[in-house]
Amino acid sequence: MAETRGTTELRRAGVEHRLMAYAYAGGGGTAEQAAEALGVEPERMFKSLVAAAGDELVFALVPAGGELSLKKLAASAGTKQARMAAPRDAERVTGYQLGGISPLGSRRRLRVFLDASALGHERICLNAGGRGAIVELDTAALVPLVDAICADLQA
Repeated sequence: MAETRGTTELRRAGVEHRLMAYAYAGGGGTAEQAAEALGVEPERMFKSLVAAAGDELVFALVPAGGELSLKKLAASAGTKQARMAAPRDAERVTGYQLGGISPLGSRRRLRVFLDASALGHERICLNAGGRGAIVELDTAALVPLVDAICADLQA
C-alpha cells in the first residue's frame, strides 16, 4: 500500500507504526467494518470525526463502536456547545475525503480530543489518511504527536 500524508508524518516523527489496508466499502464504510475486516478489536479502532466546538473545528477520536457525546466534547473544549462539522468543511480543512479523514497529516492542524478509553490500550488503530488505510501505533506515541487532549467523550 502506498504511503499517505498520515504515514509520512509518522515516519518523519520517527513513530513506529504498522500500515494496514482493507477494501473500503464506498460511502458506507465505517470504523467498525474496518475493525472487522482487519481483525482488530473494535475498542482499539478509533474513528476520526470532525466537529465544531464553538467556532473552532476539532478532531474527536472515539472507539469504532462508541458514540460521540457532543455535550462532553464541548465541555472538554471549553465551549458551550458542539456539533458535527458539515462534510464539505471536514474535507476542506483536513484535505481528506470522508472515509479517509485523519488527524495525521491533516492539511490544517486542529485540536485533537481523544477518548480516554484509548489510554487503556497499548496500541490503537485509526485512519492513516486514505480510504481503506488504517495505521496501528502506540497510544503513548500518538498523544504527544497530535497534542491530544484525553477526555471522556462517549455518550
